[in-house]
Amino acid sequence: MSAKFSQLVSYFENLARLHKDIGHTDSEKHFFRMEVDEVLGGINRTDVKYPFLILEGYSYDFADSKSDNLLKNRRGAFILMDHVSDTSDYETIQHIWENMEEIGDELLVKMKADKRNPLAPAVRDFDFSSVEAMLIANELDGNYGIRYTYTLTSPRTNEVNPEKWNTLNV
Repeated sequence: MSAKFSQLVSYFENLARLHKDIGHTDSEKHFFRMEVDEVLGGINRTDVKYPFLILEGYSYDFADSKSDNLLKNRRGAFILMDHVSDTSDYETIQHIWENMEEIGDELLVKMKADKRNPLAPAVRDFDFSSVEAMLIANELDGNYGIRYTYTLTSPRTNEVNPEKWNTLNV
C-alpha cells in the first residue's frame, strides 16, 4: 500500500525541521505547501523565513504489466529557495543556487536512507534515479532556488475490496 499524501507532507516538514540549514520551527516558518505557479507568481506571505522548503502536490498514473502487477507512479516535486535583495548581484545568486543544490543533495540522500526506515513510509518507494532538478528564479520578489521532481512507484492491489461496495453482483 502506498503512503498517503498527509504522510508525505509530514515527512517533508520533518526534513525541514531536522536539516540545520533550513531550521523550520513552529515560530520560524521554513516549510510550506504550495504549487510551483504560486512560487513563480510571487510569495505573498509575511511569515516566510529563508531559506525555505516547499512541497508541491503530485500527479499519478498506473502501470499494468498485464501480469496482475499494478503499479502506482506518483510524480511530485519540492522546491528549495532563498532570497536576494539585489537581483543584479549575480555572484550572490550563484552562491544561493550552489547552497540550495547542496541542501537538496542532502535531502535526497536522507530520503534514500529513509527508504528502509519503517518510521518513514512516505518515501519507502522513492527511486533516486527518478530525480531531476532545475534552477528557478523569481526576479520580482528576489527568490532563487531549485525545483526537484521525483517519482514514488509502489505496488497497488488490483483486488476489489468488498467492504467498499454495496453489492458485487454485477
